[in-house]
Amino acid sequence: MEGYKREFIQFLEGAGVLKFGDFTAKSGRKIPYFINAGDIKTGEQIQKLGEFYAKAYFEKVGNKKTVLYGPAYKGIPIAVSVAVALAKNGLDVPFFFNRKEEKDHGEGGVFVGYTPKDGEEIVIVEDVITAGTAIRESMSILSSLDSKVAAVFVMVDRKEKGKTDKSAMAEVGEEYGFPVYSVVDVYDIIEYLEEDEANRENVERIKNYLKINGAKE
Repeated sequence: MEGYKREFIQFLEGAGVLKFGDFTAKSGRKIPYFINAGDIKTGEQIQKLGEFYAKAYFEKVGNKKTVLYGPAYKGIPIAVSVAVALAKNGLDVPFFFNRKEEKDHGEGGVFVGYTPKDGEEIVIVEDVITAGTAIRESMSILSSLDSKVAAVFVMVDRKEKGKTDKSAMAEVGEEYGFPVYSVVDVYDIIEYLEEDEANRENVERIKNYLKINGAKE
């Protein structure tokens, strides 16, 4: 495993973002592990998270200037931290996010921050994709703009089925015509956990879950 992947998984675990147990995903699936960006609570943690995303951005998109979009609520601090990290590395990009409820007074509208211009490319930064539900919601919200989504970046590719036997990330990419990138995937997490015998139960539970819900690609 590449060093940065191990470092990222250690960061997720140390910050309490990666948890093991019994959880229910947005898709309704019962899952044995959970990735929750909402558990990032300090300035240092959100700074580090932004740096990992920025590294992935430069690796996949390069120095291309786009507009970052952070879906409410968890995507908002991610978008801000990634924008800061990119700026520190010489790429100053605008960002915006949505309100859960459209504002009917003041400046009004559903979006806060930068207003993408016609033809500008948007990069969505999200915490995780399970069945693709959240990304489809974002695409519906963004449909009012005359801008193109160029890519999506998430923390972890869960490698789960979407609506078909393909992974949710692959389905979303094919459906909308853009790539979906992750810093690590569930098999990286399994590899990391297998380095410590104390994690055997969690490893087995995740593997058993993937036998049923894992994508076939």
